[in-house]
Amino acid sequence: MSHIELSSPDTLPAPFGYSHVASVAPGSRLVWTAGQIPVAADGTPAPAGDWAAQTRLTFQNLGHALEAAGATWDDVIKLTYYVVDTSELEVIRAVRDEFVNTQRPPASTLVKVAGLFRPDILIEIEAIAAVAPSS
Repeated sequence: MSHIELSSPDTLPAPFGYSHVASVAPGSRLVWTAGQIPVAADGTPAPAGDWAAQTRLTFQNLGHALEAAGATWDDVIKLTYYVVDTSELEVIRAVRDEFVNTQRPPASTLVKVAGLFRPDILIEIEAIAAVAPSS
């Protein structure tokens, strides 16, 4: 992972499960995903109101998007979360930890929104990844 540096300087508050700064070595290929939601490829949504199921399916969809671009979870440098409620952050973080490298967590932003495009959708997540240059 020498093409990615994730850090949290002592001059900022200690982060909880994310890095404050992500930098990418020259020559790395950047990948942006669209916001992914908890709906399977066949159109089946995760159960309404189930934060764990919705978050897990959203991360699975992100994984599919990353894979389609030749990236992996180890390449992710930034996650942006859009949630309708912040009371379930522990659940979101626990599911996130099933996917990201918790020893090198990506930079993250969480935004509470009034609603997403459907009333049953609780979460949407987008990712930025940096893929190492080919040798």
